[in-house]
Amino acid sequence: MTKITRDKRNFKFETLQLHVGQEQADPTTDARAVPIYQTSSYVFRNCDHAAARFGLSDAGNIYGRLTNPTEDVFEKRIAALEGGVAALAVASGAAAVTYTILNLAQNGDNIVSAKNIYGGSFNLFEHTLPQYGIDTNFVDIFNEEQVESAINEKNKGFVY
Repeated sequence: MTKITRDKRNFKFETLQLHVGQEQADPTTDARAVPIYQTSSYVFRNCDHAAARFGLSDAGNIYGRLTNPTEDVFEKRIAALEGGVAALAVASGAAAVTYTILNLAQNGDNIVSAKNIYGGSFNLFEHTLPQYGIDTNFVDIFNEEQVESAINEKNKGFVY
């Protein structure tokens, strides 16, 4: 009987929560728990090394907002738990909403949103997104006619 390799195993939800993204212990300390890297910047050996990292031809850490080993483990775990291929961790719900809309819509598109959403999201939809050419149709989500009349071929998302 041949041994099943780790990549062929069907781990359960509980195991995924604990191990995805850090299948091996930390190579520096042999710690089982994910180390917390509290850094925003990384050192490059020379200009060529930096250019390769920023040019994405050399995978590795660049800058804290783009890459961080602790965040990388978190993103891998979330993707595994949700059955996705990847995940993106951001610092706030506002950032998550902004990233989502900017990846779905572009100049000339629109979204349909409940008119009673959180104030920060409302301001994003009402004041910021129009500067990118993305309009929002605010509706009373309990009014079926209002929702239906807001739907058109340029809709890229619905926010409730």
